[in-house]
Amino acid sequence: MQEFGKAFVPKKAVPHLRRYVLKAGIRQVPYGAFGALFYVCLAVTLVLYFLVISPLLQRLIAATFLSGFGQLSLLVLAFLSVALLLVALSTLIMLVVYFYLDIRIFRRTKEMEEMLPEYLQIVASNLRGGLTFENALWSAIKPHFRILSSEMAEVAKKVMTGFPVKRALVELSEKYDSPMLRRSVDLIISEVESGGNIADLLERIVEHLKETRTLKEEMSAAAVAYVIFISAIIVVISPLLFSLAYNLLIVILGFISNLAAATQRVNALPFTLTTGTVNPDDFRTFSLITIIVISFFASLIVSIVEKGSIRGGVKYIPLYVFGSLAFYYFFMKVLTGVFAGLA
Repeated sequence: MQEFGKAFVPKKAVPHLRRYVLKAGIRQVPYGAFGALFYVCLAVTLVLYFLVISPLLQRLIAATFLSGFGQLSLLVLAFLSVALLLVALSTLIMLVVYFYLDIRIFRRTKEMEEMLPEYLQIVASNLRGGLTFENALWSAIKPHFRILSSEMAEVAKKVMTGFPVKRALVELSEKYDSPMLRRSVDLIISEVESGGNIADLLERIVEHLKETRTLKEEMSAAAVAYVIFISAIIVVISPLLFSLAYNLLIVILGFISNLAAATQRVNALPFTLTTGTVNPDDFRTFSLITIIVISFFASLIVSIVEKGSIRGGVKYIPLYVFGSLAFYYFFMKVLTGVFAGLA
């Protein structure tokens, strides 16, 4: 399985893939999982082919000019359909895996950034207490730092065993998509190489990080009104309007149907009325799809407004989608009872 998974990854993409999964906290590229996912896609493809695609192809060949080519046309179409479906499923699985890893990278980065100021403050205190830089890094490690604790333990071990400080810190910064960590590491490296007072620098970095966090919290608090406004429209107002439109459609169609029956009994009228081709069930399906779509994108907008990033608002997607659907069915139940006597 491991070798089979490696065969699907181009050699030029291996270094990039290794760096990417390392940012997600995965030490080794899971080639075995890639091979297993391919076999899963192949199994699903074959099941769909024999249950759905094969009967459709046979009916298509029988109804068109392809019937003159016999089994050859079925063989060619079967090969193309299986290949396209396998590629489509593999692409979908790859996108899901990429989405999962991207969210994992984002959460690890945010957790690390939250712990970084406190950790650097402890390192600065250790330096003022007379410890060397590598010992200060090691002594500042605490269990409640979680991800940052394990990362800094690795950096400290490398430095104490003769690894260059610059290289160890650069490797740490490359594991995370964090401008905050990257700038802090660059400042620390420049101060270490110049032989300056690292403790003073760390304290200034900590002060700057705390100010940045405070500004972000203030911006997030200022955006609460926009979040409430968008949430009210998407979760409550939109389902209410769609359910109201559905019931009004039922009433209008019933009124037109009664009026059309009355005009048919009067032969002297120069025109006739019909109910048309509007199907209320189609409108209800359209309403459900529209509510799901706008709820999904509204959750992303709220995420950008509140967190500054789409990845920070993934948790809002089920909340908005299921919340708006729940209100839609509630309003449908209530308004259907209200409009029942008018239909």
